[in-house]
Amino acid sequence: MLGKNIRHERLRQGFSQDDLAEKAGLHRTYIGMVERGERNITLLNYAKIVDALNLAMHDLMKESVYPLPQSKHPKRIGL
Repeated sequence: MLGKNIRHERLRQGFSQDDLAEKAGLHRTYIGMVERGERNITLLNYAKIVDALNLAMHDLMKESVYPLPQSKHPKRIGL
């Protein structure tokens, strides 16, 4: 949830992962891994990211802050 919210906000503001990483003082691969949920984020690094995005720390912690995109082709479930 948190990683998806970071990614959505980064894209909404028009930043690439490189842009956000530079603004936050973090490595680009770390940003990508956090967004994909492959790395746990520390409170210090979370503070750097929300600061770079000009947000309050609680802004991205809400579940479903951003709606998930709907697929144009629903998956079929075989019975």
